[in-house]
Amino acid sequence: MQKSVKKDKKRVPIIPLPLEIAKKASKNFLGIGELISKSFPNLRWELQQAEFDVEPREWIAISIQTTILYFIMVFLCIFVAAAVAHVEIIKSFFVSIAAGAAIGGSVFFYIALYPKFKIRKKIKSIEANLPYAMHHMLVEIRSGVPLFNVLVSISKGDYELLSKETGKIVDEINTGKSEVEALEKVARENPSLHFRRVVWQLVNALKSGADISVTIKELVDSITADQRIAIRKYGSQLNPIALMYMMLAVIFPTLGITFLLVLSTFMGFAFDLGYVLFGILVLLVFFQFMIAGLIKSKRPVGI
Repeated sequence: MQKSVKKDKKRVPIIPLPLEIAKKASKNFLGIGELISKSFPNLRWELQQAEFDVEPREWIAISIQTTILYFIMVFLCIFVAAAVAHVEIIKSFFVSIAAGAAIGGSVFFYIALYPKFKIRKKIKSIEANLPYAMHHMLVEIRSGVPLFNVLVSISKGDYELLSKETGKIVDEINTGKSEVEALEKVARENPSLHFRRVVWQLVNALKSGADISVTIKELVDSITADQRIAIRKYGSQLNPIALMYMMLAVIFPTLGITFLLVLSTFMGFAFDLGYVLFGILVLLVFFQFMIAGLIKSKRPVGI
């Protein structure tokens, strides 16, 4: 029971209330939430993986209530601002409705898809720390430390969400379950494919009575090999990105300005060079952020 309450107290960006209060406040929207939740067939699994103790219809109901709240806030802010600026009432009314609907719709889909975003972030955190935790485990196992003590050490280590997931295994063992049962339970509930693979290999080693250190060494070698492949693939992807950056951020602006100057000389029309340069600067700043985001998204996890 305490675990459920703890989950409900989690805060979600954009939702102004804790989930426990938001669930109670959005009960009037459960009917339409039940209907719309059918359009998100994986929402129940995503909520479980994201560790939200909320039913799909309750989550959609919270999304609807928050959407309405933001719609009203945006509508009132823009409408009042337009009234102060003496804008025509009808025009300001429709502009306020359009802006409120746009913001409200964005808020709805953000909240509805937020569990999926959180799962991706969770997977990234776990897999980024997995190689280091496996090396930690290999060193301690080879030193003769029991597996349970190794798991306790990793759960108390600085491995972010991986330490939290390992702590779940430790908690399950402390409640009386065997190491195999605890590992299997956490593996079933974890969204990371690489983490599940490591845990299932440990389970198989424990069931067969094999040397765990050998299994962990093979897992470390496999993870290291995967990282090397990912790095080589990342390096090959950077080449066309660098070429695109040179073309769009260096060559095209330079040639474009030169072409405009030559064209204005021969055609006899004048243009404000200051505005042109400012426009190019804005486009370049936007392009810089786009390239930086693209490189970051392509970067392999764990390096």
